[in-house]
Amino acid sequence: MEQKTKEGLRQWFAVHTQSGYEEAVARYLKQRIESLSIGDKIFEVVVPKEKKIKVKSGKRETIEEKIYPGYVLVNMVLTEESWYVVRNTPRVDGFVGPDKTTPTPLSSEEVETLLKRIGGDESGFKVDLRVGDLVKITDGPFKEYEGKISEVDEEKGRIKVMVPIFGRDTAVDLDALQVKKI
Repeated sequence: MEQKTKEGLRQWFAVHTQSGYEEAVARYLKQRIESLSIGDKIFEVVVPKEKKIKVKSGKRETIEEKIYPGYVLVNMVLTEESWYVVRNTPRVDGFVGPDKTTPTPLSSEEVETLLKRIGGDESGFKVDLRVGDLVKITDGPFKEYEGKISEVDEEKGRIKVMVPIFGRDTAVDLDALQVKKI
């Protein structure tokens, strides 16, 4: 992950930002890199996000969620100039490290793990439920009901849950994300 350039060692650093301003900081920093012609020292600015599947109103939605809210990753060669540019970007609180004046690079293992998560695909969702499991419904018209799984369709991510309604078990077809094991 670390590469040597003629300017020095290219490494990843975590930059602490004001919460909720990660995208703005990334945008400001990219503009500053261009306007100050420092692209030979600061190479990449990344807001670490991963794709997740959520169920809203019974429908699956893919959303991007920040992995570390309040942080932006910067791939750069640490020099006085690059440190100054990043540190003085609006809404940047400082580098992550023992103190804000001495940035500590992330280890190559941390960066590899993070970059895999960022580039990962949410379609690898796995149904971790089996017939006979007891579950609680967490979304939809049967929210808070408990029942037993009678069918699992792993390909579609759907399950059938037997829910006691008016004293008899009734099959309810749900998305696997609408329940949690008890």
